[in-house]
Amino acid sequence: MKIDYGSNKLKKQLAGATEIKKAFGINAVRVSRRLAEIEASESLRVLLQIPGANCHPLTGDMTGEWAVDISANHRMIFELDHNPVPLQEDGSIDTGKVTDVLITGTKDYH
Repeated sequence: MKIDYGSNKLKKQLAGATEIKKAFGINAVRVSRRLAEIEASESLRVLLQIPGANCHPLTGDMTGEWAVDISANHRMIFELDHNPVPLQEDGSIDTGKVTDVLITGTKDYH
């Protein structure tokens, strides 16, 4: 998938192994792994099938955003970077056609 970033600061933090280690410390390996999985997935449908990523849509005040696991409590948050978001006839998201995401940050929302 094509990845874009919600801010220049986040883009710099996720630019390479050294920057990721500096920004995320003990979670650096997992952050790198999730980025690689997102990038290697041809669509959201593929990312949803990676068990360790636990890709899922968020609810409540974070409706419209998605997350993948970094650790037990930390998540990498992203939005679907399509305008409009591809939908199926029943109104649900066509995950096979979602190929662009916007990473907005990481968060411990538990």
